[in-house]
Amino acid sequence: EVYIMSQINVYDLTFYYEDSYDTIFEQVSFQIDTDWKLGFIGRNGRGKTTFLNLLMGNYEYRGKITSSVTFDYFPFPIKDDEKDKNTIELVERIDSNYELWKICRELSLLQVDSEILYRTFSTLSNGEQTKVMLAVLFAKDNNFMLIDEPTNHLDTSSRGILKEYLKGKRGFILVSHDKWFLDSCIDHVLVINKTNIQIEQGNFSSWFENKKSQDQFELAENER
Repeated sequence: EVYIMSQINVYDLTFYYEDSYDTIFEQVSFQIDTDWKLGFIGRNGRGKTTFLNLLMGNYEYRGKITSSVTFDYFPFPIKDDEKDKNTIELVERIDSNYELWKICRELSLLQVDSEILYRTFSTLSNGEQTKVMLAVLFAKDNNFMLIDEPTNHLDTSSRGILKEYLKGKRGFILVSHDKWFLDSCIDHVLVINKTNIQIEQGNFSSWFENKKSQDQFELAENER
């Protein structure tokens, strides 16, 4: 049996918010391989979050998004009344089919003791909460992760652990304003421009260098 890399296909995607005339996306088409590690770049903050929401099926849109994977979003929302529960109860809500050994495996990669699962969620530090959430999501099968600003509220050592962890993973889109963090864990860049979405192999720095030389080239052309 030939292994065919699975793809996420976006075809002719058009979307705008009801209350505004600005089209966020107009007839955008592209493909993503499900084992890429994508960094998400774009000036328009709204466009990035919107695109993640469209993948999650949270908004209606025109066009077509097809994929054989399930999209999971980090950080998942936690209701106030859940924060006083044991962390393992939260895990059950997020993934009722969870396998404990898989979550323990992820936690050990994140350098956290699995006894953390039996503590009240609200007593965990920001770093511990982040790591538990990522462990639960990465322990699932056949999912593609949409990771939104995972380093918020983390200290330097937690950021370092997280960076090493994501380096060993594949199959995600990572939104982060931390360029050092992005550079160390991605192998493709997904860029939202004004009119299209472009995908390029490499990391943030290589994309930035390409963009700079492209901008200089266009300036020189314009002056000619």
